Amino acid sequence: NLAIHDMYEKSRLDNGLRLVTHKMPERSSAALGIWIGVGGRYEEKKNKGIAHLIEHLSFKGTKKYSANAIKEKIEGVGGSLNAFTSEEFTCYLTKIIAKRLPLALEVLSSMILEPLFSEKDLEKEKSVILEEIKMYRDLPQAYVNELLEALLWPEHPLGMNLAGTMESVSAMKRSHVVDFQHMFYHPENIVVSVSGDIEHKSIDARVSEIFKKAKPKENARCKKAIVSQDKPRATFFYKDTEQSHLAMGYHAYRREHPDRHVVGLLHIIMGANMSSRLFNEVREKKGLAYEIGTHPRYFDDTGAFFIHAGVDNHKVTAAITTIVKEFSKITKSPVKKSEFSRAKEYCTGQLLMSMEDTLDHMVWMGEQEMALRRIKSAREILDEINKVTIDDLQRVAQDIFRNDNFSLAVIGPQKPEVQAKIQDVVQ
Repeated sequence: NLAIHDMYEKSRLDNGLRLVTHKMPERSSAALGIWIGVGGRYEEKKNKGIAHLIEHLSFKGTKKYSANAIKEKIEGVGGSLNAFTSEEFTCYLTKIIAKRLPLALEVLSSMILEPLFSEKDLEKEKSVILEEIKMYRDLPQAYVNELLEALLWPEHPLGMNLAGTMESVSAMKRSHVVDFQHMFYHPENIVVSVSGDIEHKSIDARVSEIFKKAKPKENARCKKAIVSQDKPRATFFYKDTEQSHLAMGYHAYRREHPDRHVVGLLHIIMGANMSSRLFNEVREKKGLAYEIGTHPRYFDDTGAFFIHAGVDNHKVTAAITTIVKEFSKITKSPVKKSEFSRAKEYCTGQLLMSMEDTLDHMVWMGEQEMALRRIKSAREILDEINKVTIDDLQRVAQDIFRNDNFSLAVIGPQKPEVQAKIQDVVQ
């Protein structure tokens, strides 16, 4: 049962595993990703960080390959090997010379199907992750985002650190790791995504051979996101830093929301690049920040619009006032035609350029197939973006950029009286 979809080929094994490929014959490389439908939001408080821990441990050895062999097999032929855990997915990936793809498939599938999870490795990796948690806690530009997420999704897995807490990671046992891995690492919950100078048929044959014995299971659900906010929220973390770090956020739209591209264009206009409004107002005109930008986040059932800035300690109130004013402005006055068409052009250019690299293309296919069970072509997405109007921008801005939908986290040496002033600004 092979379906060809706008140069994407897709097949499905009897046990539910999905393979998606994109042939890019003019490339020397191939990129392979094995995607698992599990991430931080499938955890609870007591096992927070377990998906990330499993990702780390999978590199520490399998029945077939030692930890060194995993790295040497791929890097020894000029390839690169990596993995990431997000809120909704875990992905093991490699970029390698195309003719070496069978080797990459062997190594990565062994990490998925037969990891050792030895007690010794577990203890070692737990202490590595505890250091990672401490490191991010010490980096205000990273930790401030954690504080913001906790404001947006209080007491929900989306509002907790992906790496877990000192308590949750310290308490993890091998049985927890094995049980969690078995629950989620099964064929019905796996997508293999490949792009480059490759043939779908031969990869399909290899994937079928490797995964044929894997048994499908019922997919476990994650806890729905609960969004209930009726007034602005703010949190302050006192730290004697040279610069204050701000993270602000508005609840926004889920991944498949009809207005998703409107949010994307608002991001470009407000803070995606050096032509953006926040960069111009906050940095260029007023010199209030060195670094400022926006970042939309999309999940299955919710989303957020983040703003981040590094600001002079004495200019925090002025910076926040300016930022809030800019968001108020875009809700009140329509965007000019020239700014609107620049944003669309930027969006189109970024999308098409991201399609040129085999690794970027593999991620593009894998994430869509994992999340939506289909892959939209660049053409489809560009058509959707072209349908967005200036009125849409104002309508969505008015819906999202509301005062009662606003949250703010600040890390810096602000005394209580300054914190009170900032609170007044955001009320």
